[in-house]
Amino acid sequence: MDTEERLAVFLDYDNLALGARDHLGGMTFDFKPIADALAARGRVVVRRAYADWSYFDEDRRSLTRHQVELIEMPQRMGASRKNAADIKMVVDAIEMAFEREYISTFVMCTGDSDFSPLVHKLRELNKRVIGIGVENSTSKLLPPACDEFLFYDRLEGVEIPDEPVERKRSSNSSNRSTARKSSGRSSGSSSSSSKASAAPSGGSATPPASATETATEPVPSLPEPTPVPLDVEAELESAVGHGASSASEDEDLAVLVAQTLADLSSSSSGAVVASTLKRTLLRKDPTFSEADYGFRNFGEFLRYLEERGVVQLSAGPATGDPEVSLPERGHAGDDFALLRTVVGEQGDSAPLSGLKNQLRKKRPDFSEKALGYRSFLQFCKAAQTAGAIELRWDDDADDYLVTVASR
Repeated sequence: MDTEERLAVFLDYDNLALGARDHLGGMTFDFKPIADALAARGRVVVRRAYADWSYFDEDRRSLTRHQVELIEMPQRMGASRKNAADIKMVVDAIEMAFEREYISTFVMCTGDSDFSPLVHKLRELNKRVIGIGVENSTSKLLPPACDEFLFYDRLEGVEIPDEPVERKRSSNSSNRSTARKSSGRSSGSSSSSSKASAAPSGGSATPPASATETATEPVPSLPEPTPVPLDVEAELESAVGHGASSASEDEDLAVLVAQTLADLSSSSSGAVVASTLKRTLLRKDPTFSEADYGFRNFGEFLRYLEERGVVQLSAGPATGDPEVSLPERGHAGDDFALLRTVVGEQGDSAPLSGLKNQLRKKRPDFSEKALGYRSFLQFCKAAQTAGAIELRWDDDADDYLVTVASR
């Protein structure tokens, strides 16, 4: 652990939350994709977010679950305090740079170019600086000032909604409230009417004539239905359900390991060994244990993934600590061929959106993330590099068009 990077994360929450709301379809900012991305870069020892939290009542619950320290900077004090949170964030970062020498990397989560002088000063102090911001709300001056800049929109786990979330929420909430009111009125009227009908008119309850007649008539005997072996059906359903659950768990496990390995490979210059992979998995999920999946140790777990083609193992610097890597691109040849076939069935060209669903109709277990690709677009670009398809942007369709590559 002495050789690991120590990271301090500072969030300009106003900038991130408003950027996500205005430019990512009204979605709520989520800290987890940032935490997962940083897990591959080192050990996060400080997490602080700055804002007037009276504006973000729901958000602070999510941040608290991720152990983010919330720094309160009220804005409504009878005077303008527009930059109060920004100034506090700068002061804390500079103070930490001088007082805690073991912190080697500062992560500035903002798209505001006002923080460029802070970034320059931190680099003067021999600190590495990683910037994170929403792409369309990030100033073009900030990324070049950092050692590395990550766009929040492109992080693994950020799902941008197709429709604005706010409008959907507001319409759903109004529909729910209308439904509550109407159901309340209807239930009230129905209950009162039922009470009225149930109340005896003359103090004695007289059953209806039809009910009396029915009671006196003999009820015809019906043939007994053939008993259904429910225990057998339930046992089969349980077995099928368990199998589906196991398949889903295996896929989630493959995705977790492949994505973590891809992040480690891109952020480090050397080979990734098993011990480093295990530490990074624990950073992403401290409760992770290979024993939960039925493996006696981490080496056995990796050998299982190697048999499935998720990872590739080779001799490492120490006994029992092999090097772990993603399979060579040729391993994805079958998936590239599948993509080429599906595109060919669509005609001359096919839009990128919706293409993944077509692939899953032919192969339900398809997952580009299990191959180590962060998105379906990245997978398609890899297929283009391999000569399987061709990609081009179409302004009229506002989407990529995919065609079969001529060979």
